Amino acid sequence: MTDSNRQARWRLVMGQGSEELCGGLSGDDQQREACLEFLYNREFGESRNVRTDGKSGLGASALTVPEWINQIHELFPKRTIERLEKDALERYQLDDLVTNPDVLSRAQPNQTLLKAVLRTKHLMNQDVLKMAQHLVRQVVEELMKRLAEEVRSAFQGAIDRRQRSMLRIAKNFDIQTTLRRNLKNYDPEHRRVLIETPYFYSRMCRKVDRWQLIVLVDESGSMLDSVVHSAIMAAIFFSMPMLKVHLCIFDTSVVDLTADCVDPVETLLKVQLGGGTDIGQALAYAASLVENPRRTIVTLITDFCEGAPLAQLYSVARKLVESGVTTLGLAALDENATPTYDHQVAARLVQMGWHVGAMTPGELANWVAEKVRS
Repeated sequence: MTDSNRQARWRLVMGQGSEELCGGLSGDDQQREACLEFLYNREFGESRNVRTDGKSGLGASALTVPEWINQIHELFPKRTIERLEKDALERYQLDDLVTNPDVLSRAQPNQTLLKAVLRTKHLMNQDVLKMAQHLVRQVVEELMKRLAEEVRSAFQGAIDRRQRSMLRIAKNFDIQTTLRRNLKNYDPEHRRVLIETPYFYSRMCRKVDRWQLIVLVDESGSMLDSVVHSAIMAAIFFSMPMLKVHLCIFDTSVVDLTADCVDPVETLLKVQLGGGTDIGQALAYAASLVENPRRTIVTLITDFCEGAPLAQLYSVARKLVESGVTTLGLAALDENATPTYDHQVAARLVQMGWHVGAMTPGELANWVAEKVRS
């Protein structure tokens, strides 16, 4: 540990007022200090062991408790998170989010609250968990409405300019043919063409053999935004007849959630965030699912921070490419769509023939649609 890291740790332990002794903080350390102060400043003054009244902290204007939960899970190691949660619940009675269904019933459903619920569901009793499931479903359904349109649009048939259609849809409007065939109705006085018969393109309905889409999602703590979107995207893909979808989450083990794929809420409630990462093992499991390599897409969603020996990861990754499987590595995206990943591992996979990049859900849908049609 460097002297600067040691000083930063002592500063976090001692809190504000120790600047002269330990120096200032920057970056993530400033956020860590804010999280610690949010909890441990309750030790002083009137806020000591004061329970919220349920009317603040979980409303639309300030979701301080969910934000705090999300931040400690992003900034601290697992053992520290467990201690912070224990102190929050037992020492300071900061437990409304996980023990009070009335508070949750008044909470504003949004993605911040969704992530906080997923991170603390192991602390909830059955009554609270039932209410939390309702909130999760509201947020997921809203996300599905937005993403489903993007996905289905990507899989629509291409325009067939050789065929006409009686289906009058604006996106299929053939302006050139319409103008050419209605020139007989030109009005020179008003200098306009009167459209008597509009013409529209038809769309080709391509008949394709069913493709396998195997989605592997890293469920380590930093991957929560990607896990949420992956569960929703898998459910949308699952409804498409040209795709046979498998959804698996992994840390140091692999859990196949394909049976729950149709309901992303069920999928998300089975996710256990945290733990190590064994990407090679997840790829080996995906390889065991492949039926026709030439019509299979393996999509790996991860930060590429491998905890197991890299040799195993590279070996399985290379064999998938050599077998003819289409392989896509997606870098983890945070809620601001900023990619975070190990560039060295990603670059090595590219050298083997993997496609690696950062995609929004809509871009992923377009990519998969293009591969299925090719």
